[in-house]
Amino acid sequence: MLSAKMEDYLKALYQLQRDEEGPVSTSSLADALDVTPPTASSMLDTLADAGFVEREKYKGAHLSPEGETVALEVVRHHRLLETYLTEHLGYDWSEVHDEADRLEHHISEEFERRVAAALGDPEVDPHGDPIPSETLEPLDEEFGETLGEHETGDEVVVERISDRDPDELAYLSERGIAPESRLEVVDVAPIGMVTVAIDGREVSLPDRVAELIHVRPVATEENAGTA
Repeated sequence: MLSAKMEDYLKALYQLQRDEEGPVSTSSLADALDVTPPTASSMLDTLADAGFVEREKYKGAHLSPEGETVALEVVRHHRLLETYLTEHLGYDWSEVHDEADRLEHHISEEFERRVAAALGDPEVDPHGDPIPSETLEPLDEEFGETLGEHETGDEVVVERISDRDPDELAYLSERGIAPESRLEVVDVAPIGMVTVAIDGREVSLPDRVAELIHVRPVATEENAGTA
């Protein structure tokens, strides 16, 4: 039986594989999990011996098919829990990531099924991330451009907000910016700020925060409505 720590490594590898091309380096994994590179390397050896990771020293690691299945199950637990906490327990969408991290390793498959049924088998979590199906098929996690890639005058709809930093999520939540919010880019300043209009208000966002926000053009929405 895999420990919670092993599952954390597999989930982190899954998330890094989504963001990086090629095998994941030990240093990237260590940074993501806030451990030392030797600690990460030792765990990768353990997971490789168990068949969950394929690894070449000095070249990086990636999940085996078995490892990807485990990672997808943990991701499913995590994203269902985030959705349940938001929709049924009154949590703000910006607060649920750490809570789900603590719970995701400790729920049974029966509990998972009941949560999914209570939620109506949702396809995305409160941050806009897709929820793996019960059959744990690989996900298509290709997202649109970030807000930071857009120019003055562009109108966009928020598709997904990365949940990597709870403080930045709270910053956005306080300003009313969430998945499905409609934004107009008012100004892109050379000093590293993007100003957007939302519901008649202007909000200025540092570049690092704008890069967390994946968006789709409003034109896409309008075309879909007329199709």
